[in-house]
Amino acid sequence: MTTANNNIREIALDILVRIGDQGGYSHLVIDQALNKHQLDTRDGALLTEIVYGTLQRKMTLAYDLDRFINKKKKMNNWVKWLLYLSIYQMKYLDKVPDHAIIHVAVEIAKSRGHKGIASFVNGILRAAQREGFSDYDDIDDEVKRIGVKTSHPEWLVKRWIEQYGLGVSETMCETNLFHKQMTIRIQPLKTSRPQLMNQLESDGIKARPSDVSDQGIIIEKGNVLKHDTFANAMFTVQDESSMLVAELMDLEAGMTVLDACSAPGGKTTHIAEKMQDNGTVYAYDLHGKKAKLVADKAASLDLTSIQTGQADARKLQEKHPASTFDRILIDAPCTGLGVLRSKPDIKYNKREEDIFQLSQIQHQILDHVAPLLRVNGKLTYSTCTVDKEENDYVIQSFLQQHPEYQVDQGFFNDIPDALQHTSGFCEFGVQIFPQDLNSDGFFITRLLRNS
Repeated sequence: MTTANNNIREIALDILVRIGDQGGYSHLVIDQALNKHQLDTRDGALLTEIVYGTLQRKMTLAYDLDRFINKKKKMNNWVKWLLYLSIYQMKYLDKVPDHAIIHVAVEIAKSRGHKGIASFVNGILRAAQREGFSDYDDIDDEVKRIGVKTSHPEWLVKRWIEQYGLGVSETMCETNLFHKQMTIRIQPLKTSRPQLMNQLESDGIKARPSDVSDQGIIIEKGNVLKHDTFANAMFTVQDESSMLVAELMDLEAGMTVLDACSAPGGKTTHIAEKMQDNGTVYAYDLHGKKAKLVADKAASLDLTSIQTGQADARKLQEKHPASTFDRILIDAPCTGLGVLRSKPDIKYNKREEDIFQLSQIQHQILDHVAPLLRVNGKLTYSTCTVDKEENDYVIQSFLQQHPEYQVDQGFFNDIPDALQHTSGFCEFGVQIFPQDLNSDGFFITRLLRNS
């Protein structure tokens, strides 16, 4: 193994300590490291694989490690992460032989610690190499087995099984372990989907059209972020489930639209594009810096119909009179339990009480924003989570308290055929699971104000 590869594992260890023990956000810390170290594409991909893979399977790796460690043995946190990332490579990566992985781990232990730590790391990893790892099927308790095998907290597995059943929940947990596909959304005022696909494919990037958005393209092979069309703002990187939100808002040119919780701006700019940049989109966020991100995103795409500002969604009546908007989007703050594939640290940091606290905020935002919609206008509510407490139950409670609103039945007719097989339909909207589209987990519904 080369010195460069040794260095990648050193960098990976630093990142894992920052995320796992210091509370760093995985996607931000990894991006910072990639920019700082100026790694080539291949080394950057390996670093990302090791970090995300180790994070995704942290609980599984801890379970594996327990077999080889004396419970009374105290370890520095960096030693624990070094063992995790080494076992991850031994179990899940085929290209590097075990002896090379162990050698690098021992060298890192020597340089960061002392001879005793290096000897300890060597002994643990050689025992793991010799004895192998469990397949977890001998765990009798179903919740614990799924939790250990897929590295999800037991409280979360239990909630999902109670809400969606064993089959859907186990598949969701398994799906969360794997990278989702890269998807992009064209800027239709600058290009067409066939035109952009032809440009990409002529440069060796393999792509196919999305079945859920006529602006969507799925990237099957190649780095689209290094293509000229990205620098020229011909497209936005956006998950397919996220694209569905604006697609299902029933938008028309010339409308006045409120995006109450708009950062980082993917849905806001999609709304403007669906309206052909004709009309007005008022986009707010609780934090001024995040609102600026939305403004910057709009400017980069040359969209002029978006007006941004800093505001708490629960105080927007101070900025706009009642019955102002033709369409409202509440992409509500949530636990993010639908995006564990790209932000695996969420599943370890969230607690069950967070779900209930956030559902209260979601209720408050809906209650406050509801009067701002005109009669016969439509309000779309979405989250990137998969818990009924933040989704179905929020909408059910809102409708009970607001008889002037009802679920827009036309919403269900607008859902694309690609989603008709999902088990997530209910009378209050549609729950998209990560396994449905190989995308993020999302809840979406559309409400009609009838009086």
